[in-house]
Amino acid sequence: MRGPIVLFASWALHDAEEALTFPASADYVADLTGIDALRMTTKQSMAAIGLVGAALAAAGIRGARTRGDSRFYRSSVAGLEAHVFTHLLSAAVARRYTAGVLTAVPVMWPGAAYARRELAALGKPLTAADWRCGAPTMGAVALAAHVLVRIDWLSLLRSRRSRPRR
Repeated sequence: MRGPIVLFASWALHDAEEALTFPASADYVADLTGIDALRMTTKQSMAAIGLVGAALAAAGIRGARTRGDSRFYRSSVAGLEAHVFTHLLSAAVARRYTAGVLTAVPVMWPGAAYARRELAALGKPLTAADWRCGAPTMGAVALAAHVLVRIDWLSLLRSRRSRPRR
């Protein structure tokens, strides 16, 4: 199976753009909404994308090992193909460049479509259930990554160590 590799490679190229430009898009949304918690540093952006990459790599490995039967892989394929349209929508709503929009159609979409077509060629086309699970699966992965990189883990560990034991 080449689909998992093509999917991961296209995601990596697409997310290189996102990693570098997401902080500016996050600042724009934070300024627009007044919610400072939406701001993100480049370091946090890179870390979040690394976490998403680890999840996507795991999905691809499962997809290859199961020859396309893995629910996580199938949801990832559907979710990443749908993700292309979230980029187009975000840029349309903002009426400006938003992180990832430049590579969504020429890079991410062909990679996801290749993986989807490979599943169909294996006699395992994406089902309605795969499409329904796609966006929530990838959305949950991305949200978890963004939350995890915003936690000040060192302060959390220090505060835990400084508490008296019972």
